[in-house]
Amino acid sequence: MGNVTSVTTLAVQLYSVRDALTSDAPGTLATLAEMGYTHVEPYGVEEWVEPLAEAFSANGLAARSTHANPIDGDREAIFAACRRLGVTRLIQPSSPREMWTDAAAVSDFAGRMNELAVEAAAAGLELGYHNHEFEIESRLDGRVGLEFFVDQLDPSIQLQVDTYWAHVGGADVPALLGALGDRVTSIHIKDGDGTRDTKTQVAVGAGSVPVLDFIDAATAIDTGIVELDDTALDMLTQVRDSRTFLINERTWA
Repeated sequence: MGNVTSVTTLAVQLYSVRDALTSDAPGTLATLAEMGYTHVEPYGVEEWVEPLAEAFSANGLAARSTHANPIDGDREAIFAACRRLGVTRLIQPSSPREMWTDAAAVSDFAGRMNELAVEAAAAGLELGYHNHEFEIESRLDGRVGLEFFVDQLDPSIQLQVDTYWAHVGGADVPALLGALGDRVTSIHIKDGDGTRDTKTQVAVGAGSVPVLDFIDAATAIDTGIVELDDTALDMLTQVRDSRTFLINERTWA
């Protein structure tokens, strides 16, 4: 075994297996449990709530966090789905790419997130934001766009750093994680050739991205989440091999 991380949970983002999930949700979730995953991170949770609830009960699975779009979607349906599944952390998974050239637009979005955080808290939920590469490439008022954005967020709003996309965007990922500190409560872990071509993504440990350095720098997180946006290989195999690599290289409490 390698180093002990501060992480308590290793999960898999269900967007990785979206095709299999659409074809056979119960079978796909059972397969993930057979691989050894105990936690998943859903996406579009309000649309999947009943199949997930049944599969969670049948396979001993749980979800701490979920991706959804409460900024533009049906907040009450999303909140209700989270309660049904025992999810406590709601992650806004993205924002308009074109917005990140306009400081005023980003400030406005931060304000909307702050208002949403109040509603989420009233529903018993924590709120977070998940990055891609464009928030890193952005420069607003002479600063990295993500940092400009974070400084305008209510302190209760957490960050889920997608370490791969931060790397693609040109960040020194360990330094970024250090700068963001304990606001980063979870990370997405993925591997590949470090380009925008999602088809080149592979099992964690099989690519060229220094994923272990990123994990070791994420000292305040409680969850590490395996994700592939896409792959040219068999997705379920990559998800399985990612878990095998990670549990062999680091101890997950």
